[in-house]
Amino acid sequence: MNATDDGVIPLPRAARCPICRKPASRQHAPFCSGRCRDIDLGRWLTGSYRIATEETPDDGGAGETG
Repeated sequence: MNATDDGVIPLPRAARCPICRKPASRQHAPFCSGRCRDIDLGRWLTGSYRIATEETPDDGGAGETG
């Protein structure tokens, strides 16, 4: 994707907000608004987004030598 003359990278035609699925805006990309951007940030800060793993919190390598 190439930048326009003013340096703005255009959004894909079908870009949708990952929170509410409305069309994304250039100003808040990839979100449609500041509200959806803030909802996403809040989810990151509260730990709502997690990657599944089989490790337990104690498996952090604290007792390992090596």
